[in-house]
Amino acid sequence: MTDHLIILAGGASSRMKKSSFSTLSKESIRQANSRSKALILINDRPMLDYVLFNAKQAGFKKIYLVTGKENSLFKEYYGSKESNNTYQELSISYVYQHIPKGRSKPFGTADAVYQALEQYSELKKQKFVVCNCDNLYSAEAFSQLRNSNDRNAFINYDRDALQYSQERIESFALTKIDANNFLLDIIEKPNSETTQYYQDTNGKLRVSMNIFLFDGTLFYPYLKNCIVHPIRHEKELPSALLQMITNHPKAMRGIPLSEHVPDLTAKSDILKMNQYLVSHEFHLEWKKKN
Repeated sequence: MTDHLIILAGGASSRMKKSSFSTLSKESIRQANSRSKALILINDRPMLDYVLFNAKQAGFKKIYLVTGKENSLFKEYYGSKESNNTYQELSISYVYQHIPKGRSKPFGTADAVYQALEQYSELKKQKFVVCNCDNLYSAEAFSQLRNSNDRNAFINYDRDALQYSQERIESFALTKIDANNFLLDIIEKPNSETTQYYQDTNGKLRVSMNIFLFDGTLFYPYLKNCIVHPIRHEKELPSALLQMITNHPKAMRGIPLSEHVPDLTAKSDILKMNQYLVSHEFHLEWKKKN
């Protein structure tokens, strides 16, 4: 069990900024072009509030928000101190993902988690969960990882349950697991002719939606020494974890789950997220702040 959750909110949001969607309000478009996706308002509250709400429902207590150096708007919502802000009975601390010299944007998700462990060294010696700020993971998904007895685990989603366009779903990397759900490989850009070889024992194709449980003691060296992706030129979590399981087979177990994970990737997703919350009668049942 762990009470520690790292939320990645320091990305450049390039696809969100480049996308267009004319039916959004001018204010929503302005936010999409200027804010972290975590702070885009959905039903008058930041997207991050909904992620935090489900995390709290699952029992998490200590939250580490990975942001850029300029995070004044985060502090307006979640507390002005560098660490241990109290927000809805959660402890909120900030991690600054510094951009290396010679780069114009952050160095990727593995680098973000590495910097979190460097800035909060207690994470190097315990288990913690990592997730994106722009995916609305369910309380069930958070709970499965928080309470897992495995050292490292991830939610392994049934691809058929994801309510995205078929083209987008087919672009997702597939996970390959053994009969006991241990991760063997992650297959990027699978083609239709080979996908049948990656079905699990129930005949399901499964994907990771970037929510993981890690043991800091085991995983830290792989974050520190993560290779740079040859195409995207970033240090990515899948690269680090694949290196870990190469050296430690059966170190990462997939937890099967069949449900949709709404997200904010493009401007059109802002309206879809609003519609999802309405259709699922999702309400923030805590005191409204700020």
